[in-house]
Amino acid sequence: MFMLTSHKKIMARLSIGLFVSVALLQAAFAEDTINPDRPGIADGSNVVGAGRFQIEAGIQQEFRRNGTLKDRRVFLPTLLRLGIGEQWEARIESNVYTWQRETDSDAGVSKSQGYAPVSLGVKYHFLDGNGPAQPSLGAILRVFPASGSNSFRTRHTTGDFRLAADWDFAPDWSLNPNLGVAVYEDGQQRLFSAGLFAMTLTYSQSKALSFFVDTGVQSPEGKNGKTAITYDAGVAYLISRDVQLDFSVGAGTAGVSTPRAFLSAGISVRF
Repeated sequence: MFMLTSHKKIMARLSIGLFVSVALLQAAFAEDTINPDRPGIADGSNVVGAGRFQIEAGIQQEFRRNGTLKDRRVFLPTLLRLGIGEQWEARIESNVYTWQRETDSDAGVSKSQGYAPVSLGVKYHFLDGNGPAQPSLGAILRVFPASGSNSFRTRHTTGDFRLAADWDFAPDWSLNPNLGVAVYEDGQQRLFSAGLFAMTLTYSQSKALSFFVDTGVQSPEGKNGKTAITYDAGVAYLISRDVQLDFSVGAGTAGVSTPRAFLSAGISVRF
């Protein structure tokens, strides 16, 4: 009788321990989901994790107009992220390839295409978030060597540095601001310095579905240029822990370099 009672106690404890372990593991899996920097203009503060590889790719179409000249571009924004520690990741980013079609009522139609410039970068995550009380913080550095082809080629090495935050300020709501500085090359291949700002507001309707609106500001947009402002809105859908789909639309509201309208769709996959 004593042995039977002891056996039941042991089995009960093992069952409770197994139940707790499974519950904790399921909770960890629920939290361990892909957290891509796309869609949206602002990038996040978190890294992919040691030994993780993540690809974030899409297709984007932009429309511009300047007097009688209409400009349509299609390109493939792509970001590769490799976790090199719990706080660091390496990044390679590019629009990969661009197709451009210009239509002028007087000059007719002209087409061009070529490889886009490539950036090499790192992200450092230096502060974990803690709900409304404390945002998550990180820093992103990118360097663009002279690269690209045809009319899309750059002639100088450029780069930017940004601070990024993620703040879960309310249930189902988060704010993702970026603030930075840059040295870029304008359309006339002149170097100039600029200030950068972006912010994304996200509402998570569920663990899988989220909606966002955001804005990006660059001042100036070129040497002796104006301030460029872009807005967009979209949706992201998590189809598994490691795969997310997204779609967004937007437009430029200030500046001459911003598109009148753009459409973007993409996929992010974590390995």
